[in-house]
Amino acid sequence: MSEKFDVIVIGAGPGGYVAAIRAAQLGLNTACVEKWTGDNGKAVFGGTCLNVGCIPSKTLLESSHRYEEALHDFDTHGIEVNEVAMNIGKMMERKDSIVKGLTQGIGSLFKANGVKAIHGAGRLLANKQVEVTDNNGKVTVYDADNVIIATGSKPVEIPPAPIGEHIVDSTGALAFEEVPKRLGVIGAGVIGLELGSVWSRLGSEVTILEALDSFLAPVDQQIAKDALKQFSKQGLDIHLRTRVTGTEIKRGLVYVTFTGTKGEQEMKFDKLIVAVGRAPVTDNLLSPDCGVNLDERGFIYVGDDCQTNMPGVWAIGDVVRGPMLAHKASEEGIVVAERIAGHAANVNYDCIPWVIYTHPEIAWVGKTEEQLKAEGEAFRTGTFPFAASGRAMAANATMGMVKIIAHEETDRILGVHIVGPQASEMIAQAVIAMEFGSSAEDLAMTVFAHPTLSEALHEAALAVDNRAIHVANRKKRS
Repeated sequence: MSEKFDVIVIGAGPGGYVAAIRAAQLGLNTACVEKWTGDNGKAVFGGTCLNVGCIPSKTLLESSHRYEEALHDFDTHGIEVNEVAMNIGKMMERKDSIVKGLTQGIGSLFKANGVKAIHGAGRLLANKQVEVTDNNGKVTVYDADNVIIATGSKPVEIPPAPIGEHIVDSTGALAFEEVPKRLGVIGAGVIGLELGSVWSRLGSEVTILEALDSFLAPVDQQIAKDALKQFSKQGLDIHLRTRVTGTEIKRGLVYVTFTGTKGEQEMKFDKLIVAVGRAPVTDNLLSPDCGVNLDERGFIYVGDDCQTNMPGVWAIGDVVRGPMLAHKASEEGIVVAERIAGHAANVNYDCIPWVIYTHPEIAWVGKTEEQLKAEGEAFRTGTFPFAASGRAMAANATMGMVKIIAHEETDRILGVHIVGPQASEMIAQAVIAMEFGSSAEDLAMTVFAHPTLSEALHEAALAVDNRAIHVANRKKRS
């Protein structure tokens, strides 16, 4: 007779491990299956986010930003440095150490909360059974009252640029042993911009090839245009309306052919990063008789509550509809665990923040001006530039702005968009405001500490009603 659990989670990424811990906290007998294997042959938790995604990329972004500051910005503060050098090996060791500490921490959390960790590749069978195949090929079948699928996503590959030694995906781009002299990036999305920024700061000549007509199409275009201007000043050579048609490796270089605004062209790079998006991981995940349906894009179909078409089988994170964000996956994991335990819980998808960790950072929540115009919704906007912020001046970080969009009649905040210093931290204030249904006037009446970067959010809220104090008022209506 097979071992049975109240809940089995397949996948220990930011959605899966959080779901497993919360389920165990609620008194449910819980197991979490993870196939990722470390050098020691043991399971590695944290999924893409902790191992080859959010955490290592932000670690390299932080290190490279500090290096760039030392090279170009210290003098502004009166700090004189004779020689600055970057030790790539030491930078990578630091990244690996942080990743190792966090992934081991999840194992400790599993033990503390009574979650059983099962190492192997999980597969959903009929009747909510989970088949696990370990590294030696041994197969064990477990029974569950509930199964949560949290297998995440993987980089999308494209035929014109097959992954190899010189052409890499996001994982490979986090492990370069030296700075490429010329670096090509296919895709000007979140991943392409962040990785391009890392290696540009360290000395690469970075060219980004983007097929779309507009830069950062999901972002409010006033914010996106400001960001594009800043990235261009930093040396990122971004080509829009450019489609890669082929690649060839010759004499240790990657020759890339593409069609763009000037017709067919060719460029050569030392390394090429493919960053054109991610796809759900469902390979060998679902047995034909398990009954779980996929949608037309290969995602697992779920309702608003994250339950699949099969009762007791749930799916969360990158493997289902919605934004591929670690915090979205974690929140869904918590909600599903609480629903299984009989609690009322839901995810407010209208208040999920997005962040691009470039410099300046880009962060937003809610709807863009373009979306509201397309919907015919009447609105007002208020903006405030960091160039008018005393704290931003003190930090030598005056690029960018805060933009608030409020409903024309009710004044309820519909969206907040930031490009500038610490945007990733400031956006949390906007999320809280929107979660409580705040109006722009509510933010305008809130006392913000001085001097802080957050005062820019306050001034943008004042600007919605043409009341900004520290900048000339500009009133804009839809």
